[in-house]
Amino acid sequence: MRAIFLVDNGSLRPQATHNLRRVAASLSELMGETVQAASLLHSNKIPAEEVDGIPAITLGPAAERAAEQGADEIIVLPFFFGPSKALTGYLPERMAAMQERFPNVNVRVAQPLVDELGDNDLRLAELLADNVREQSASGQTPRVALVDHGSPIPEVTAVRNRLAGQLSVLLGDDAASVVAASMERREGDEYRFNEPLLENLLDRSEFHAGPVILAMLFLSPGRHAGEGGDIAEICAAAEQRHPGLSIVSTKLVGEHPGIVDILHTRLRQALDGERFLLALSAPGDAAH
Repeated sequence: MRAIFLVDNGSLRPQATHNLRRVAASLSELMGETVQAASLLHSNKIPAEEVDGIPAITLGPAAERAAEQGADEIIVLPFFFGPSKALTGYLPERMAAMQERFPNVNVRVAQPLVDELGDNDLRLAELLADNVREQSASGQTPRVALVDHGSPIPEVTAVRNRLAGQLSVLLGDDAASVVAASMERREGDEYRFNEPLLENLLDRSEFHAGPVILAMLFLSPGRHAGEGGDIAEICAAAEQRHPGLSIVSTKLVGEHPGIVDILHTRLRQALDGERFLLALSAPGDAAH
């Protein structure tokens, strides 16, 4: 028996849980099999009344409950853009703790949304392009900033930069330029690969006049990308500094209905053993 979990990093904002559950429900329908929404951290602290009276769950306890109910295979489908430390560090540690209690349970982690070594999949860039075109006013050629949170992992930033290149090609003459930017970065030269920061990009002479569209490389609303969040504050401050600047943000890419199709592919690849990020064999499974 297997249990499938769609897993995000987790947020204290109820909107993030609502979005994760919506996507998990769509996947369940496509698969004809239950896909449960779970977070790695944080979301279990959201008051249940803020998430339709159903407490948000974190993966560790949810996986243990599934094992108690007889699951001997757990499939984790990451709601992540790239191979963040949460997936390659924290997740295996947490699953190892579960496997100590349930030594016959195998865990397989699917590839994230962007599989850097897989086929050249343009679908995520196409969703971003859809979102940008939705915000484009006729007769104007905006500059586009593809913005993400910023990551301490170069491989995750490489995913964003690759998407920026794909987005530039897909938008063509509909955009004056497409530049990748981070909302924030850690201090120190070793994290310079996150540059430019969004606030600095919006101060560049070519950016601080005329229309700018932020292509939001975020999956769910939270304190960064939600209403009144960090991104909105950065943009409001830039518009104050530069009266000629006009910024509009796209929907979050994780709210685009097309995200479900990409996740479905990643899940099928993992279930078929074709491609996956990690296989965490059960210590009690001698066959592995």
